[in-house]
Amino acid sequence: MAYTFGIRTRLVGLATLPVAIIGMLLLFQLITSKIDDLDLSLHTRAMAIARQLAPAVEYGVAAGNIEALQTLLGKAAIEPDIQGVAVFSDGGKILAQVGRGTWVDPVRDTLPTEYIHLIEARNRLNYYAPVIRTEMAKRDQLPANGSHAVTDMQAHLLGWVGLEVSRSATFRSQRDAILHSLAILLAGLSVSLLIAWRIGRQITRPIRDLTHTVSRIAEGHLDERVELSGPAELGILQRGINHMASHLQSMQDRMRENIDQATARLVYQASHDALTGLINRREFEHRLERALHTALQQDRKHVLCYMDLDQFKVINDSCGHVAGDELLRQLALLLKSNLRERDVLARLGGDEFALLLENCSTEDALGVADAFRAEVQRFRFKWGDHIFSVSMSMGMVAINRDSDSAARLLSAADAACFVAKDRGRNRIHLYESRDLDLARHRDEMRWVTRIQRALEAHRLHLSWQEIRNTDGKAGGARHVELLLRMRDDDGREILPMAFIPAAERYSLMPALDSWVIEETMQLCRRYLSSQQDQHCLFAVNLSGASLKDPAFRQMLLAHLQENPAMGPHLCFEITETAAIGNLAVVNEFIEAMREFNCRFALDDFGSGLSSFIYLKNLKVDYLKIDGAFVRDIASNPVDRSMVEAIHRIGHQMGLKTVAEYVESDQALALLRQIGVDYVQGNGVHTPEPLETLCGKS
Repeated sequence: MAYTFGIRTRLVGLATLPVAIIGMLLLFQLITSKIDDLDLSLHTRAMAIARQLAPAVEYGVAAGNIEALQTLLGKAAIEPDIQGVAVFSDGGKILAQVGRGTWVDPVRDTLPTEYIHLIEARNRLNYYAPVIRTEMAKRDQLPANGSHAVTDMQAHLLGWVGLEVSRSATFRSQRDAILHSLAILLAGLSVSLLIAWRIGRQITRPIRDLTHTVSRIAEGHLDERVELSGPAELGILQRGINHMASHLQSMQDRMRENIDQATARLVYQASHDALTGLINRREFEHRLERALHTALQQDRKHVLCYMDLDQFKVINDSCGHVAGDELLRQLALLLKSNLRERDVLARLGGDEFALLLENCSTEDALGVADAFRAEVQRFRFKWGDHIFSVSMSMGMVAINRDSDSAARLLSAADAACFVAKDRGRNRIHLYESRDLDLARHRDEMRWVTRIQRALEAHRLHLSWQEIRNTDGKAGGARHVELLLRMRDDDGREILPMAFIPAAERYSLMPALDSWVIEETMQLCRRYLSSQQDQHCLFAVNLSGASLKDPAFRQMLLAHLQENPAMGPHLCFEITETAAIGNLAVVNEFIEAMREFNCRFALDDFGSGLSSFIYLKNLKVDYLKIDGAFVRDIASNPVDRSMVEAIHRIGHQMGLKTVAEYVESDQALALLRQIGVDYVQGNGVHTPEPLETLCGKS
């Protein structure tokens, strides 16, 4: 990780770095100049000595006076940086020498005779100056113009003077100059650094205090404040930081207060129903678990009541859900006013309530529950111009040492409440494990799961059974009814009377009917694409729940709009009870389907004779006589009379009659004698797989 410099270091660097750079540049320039000056001074002085020494030794060399040369050289070698002085003859021989020197042979090395020659080494300088004797000679001839005589200058080389100068003193002077300059530079930098450090400290101390305070605030210490010590802009920044911290602290206090309030609301909402203020299902199950634990561990006795309003949907449908919500609120207040101290009342959802009676026997619980039921029955709900009476069905289950889990207790209480509704509503039913009604309810609940699994696993299929003319003559059209079948997990075929009651009770018929319609439409498409000559009418059963379902009706209408040619091949069979219970809806549905030339049959007619008055208001084509009258028609005169009456009324209304469950030749003969138009049953045609009708898809 790269090191990050602080602001003080940066300020000091900003103050001293330019000084250091400029000082170093100046020092470099100064040292360079000083070195050059010292070196030049040494060269100049040595050159001057050599230049003065050469003519001085001229006489001694010419005269051969070695002693005079030695004396002269000794005086020249007085200078401290002169290591040696020597005089050479014109042949290169040393005539005189003072000091020690490193010499070359002037003749052998062919040193110049016209000027002073320099040989430069690392730590010394060697100068060789020629010693020249100059003579003046007169010419014998006179000039032609008669002027005075002319002299001629002649130079004669006598030898050389050698001078060796040490550079050590110069180097020491240069080193001293460098050290002196560096000392001055370091002193200047130290002073600059000290001044910059003190100035930077004055500037950065408030900034560091600000940084520390901001870091503490970021860590959550909102009570941290910075001391107001900075001048000018820093003072403004310090005051701003303190103001910001104060504002954040006040906001945090308000936020913490809001969070505490919201947490309290969430805790309450997590355990209470928003509409009624009662505890919700989750909290009730928690308290039920606690009560069950005391029953199992301490042998205490409690009672669980499951309560469901009767016909609550009527108020929702007639006055809207706002009215339904208001009814639930008022009933919650009514029920709470009748609670004992340790009783627990909860809304489980919709119009379902639960009551936990702790430390209460079954006999006492029946009294408390009946008081609740009677209180609700006396209650009148007023909404606008409407006044509604309300009732409640209740299921009870005892909680004791033999009880199972809380989920099983709720399921048992729910099942008991269902039995109370099934027996006429506004009553209380106590759960008992051997109760036949509860056993039937549990069996139906198992069928619900099996039906849903069959839909998901594609274990439904259709069979077909022909509806034939009673006289046995072949007609111009073929009429078949499509029959729904289910395959169990082991592949065994299950007839519809085993699972249809559970499907009707638990609102699964729209799903089953939708599946049948989809399969029938595919069958129609295959039949039309096969281009068979004989017209075929496919009859399918529709339940009352499907007829009331707008989505189902829209789905069927969309199929016919997409392919109107299928309409003349469809006949919808509607049971008598479904038609009576939904007369307006059924007539509206028939009118919509008539536009596509669909036909209709009233199925199971005669199961409720009070429906004769509705028959004239239903625009159906076929009247199917309930098989309960047809099955024993050969041995029961009353059944025969019933069939005759239904057939006669149907013909008077212009309807074709169809007798169901024809199982014997005797029954077929009697029906032919009565004049029934069509017959259907295993005695006429045994149901076959759909593939035998028009092949596989």
